Amino acid sequence: MLKNTKNYQEWLLEKLRDHDEAVSYLNTVLEESLKGDEESQHLFLIALRNVAEAQGGVGVLAKKAHVGRESLYKTFSGTGNPKWHTIVSLCMAMGLNLRLS
Repeated sequence: MLKNTKNYQEWLLEKLRDHDEAVSYLNTVLEESLKGDEESQHLFLIALRNVAEAQGGVGVLAKKAHVGRESLYKTFSGTGNPKWHTIVSLCMAMGLNLRLS
């Protein structure tokens, strides 16, 4: 890799520090997740984790959302099955609103 290049994850996290970029990213992934298959639904959790990492990390988000850090890591894992309340709490802690149009 060239010295002046970044890997994709670093580039993505840098972009997601911007609130509007994070909102656009999550909306795009949410639309994809509505296809209904398990893989596309898991994409939304990955996207939430990416936004959390970009905005201070999972530990910071866990404190803001009043969720246990270990529980939050499980939520973001491939085996996690979060409750709706957890998703809403995470979005609120990140300063995001959920809307349907």
